Amino acid sequence: MPETAKLPTGKPAAAAENSVGKRAGEIFRAIPGPLFGLIAIVIVLSILSPYFLTARNLTNIISQVSDIGIMAVGAALVIFIGGIDLSVGSTVALSLMTMAYLYKEVGVPFGLALVASVLVGALIGTINGVLSTVGRIQPFVATLATMSAAAGLALFITNGNPINGFPDWFLYLTSGRILGIPVQGIILILVYLLAAFWLRYRPTGRAIYAVGGNDEVARLSGLNVTSIKIRVYITASVLASLAGMLIGSQLDSAQPTAGTADLLNVIAVVVIGGASLSGGSGSMLGTFIGLLIIGTLNNGMSLLNVSPNLQPVVIGIAIIAAVMTDRRGRRRGL
Repeated sequence: MPETAKLPTGKPAAAAENSVGKRAGEIFRAIPGPLFGLIAIVIVLSILSPYFLTARNLTNIISQVSDIGIMAVGAALVIFIGGIDLSVGSTVALSLMTMAYLYKEVGVPFGLALVASVLVGALIGTINGVLSTVGRIQPFVATLATMSAAAGLALFITNGNPINGFPDWFLYLTSGRILGIPVQGIILILVYLLAAFWLRYRPTGRAIYAVGGNDEVARLSGLNVTSIKIRVYITASVLASLAGMLIGSQLDSAQPTAGTADLLNVIAVVVIGGASLSGGSGSMLGTFIGLLIIGTLNNGMSLLNVSPNLQPVVIGIAIIAAVMTDRRGRRRGL
């Protein structure tokens, strides 16, 4: 009988081919499912509009989604632990109005006003964390309550009136560029990189997935589940305060309703990015891809003069398609 063809290593050729195919499959499964949807959207829009793939337009996309993207980082962390934070938009409004009121109406130095806005965000996060852990209130209900309270306080501070006029250096956060890249885009990317580093390489970051997967097992393993959850809620609210600063810088105005309409977009970004609402899974890369899908769709439809009334319909279809693609990828990985 003829001898089986062998490679120089002595392994049968068929076994080597199977090994290569297995590695290729592993690489393919490692690619986030929503990335395929993003690539498809980019290809279609680049064909339909000659202005889409210009450097100016691509940087504009990053600028347009920077505030939602930063809020989405905090929302993703909360979802990773199996919680939900409905108060992110209202936290944006209250922290921004607190900063503006202290600076323009009370005369507090602007730097201290910024610190106060962060502290307001941290306070809201602490309340969310304590209510959902020590108080044993469902996160949906707890954050729904703080969402309502924060939204009301944001309107109460100035009786619903906006406050205008901030220092020039503050406005530079959204009007300036470094090496052609918008400053707010750089801030956005840094936030994602820091969050990704924390989740992957720090014990406290990896503990988030353990808590989200099974908080009782995490507790029996020696993790302080209550402390971890409270810190995550605080982080999410502080990031919402940072997003509020970018909104105030971009508008040169503090609006009492700023950010309150962004909640669904923020949650959609995280879900499109592949995070499970039951907790324990997800990544900053996936969340960033989800952000780009939302931003690219909004930008592309504006370039194509799609009616604003139809844009939510298109985004809804894209959300379903991205989630289905990600689920098929998970099944192949089983």
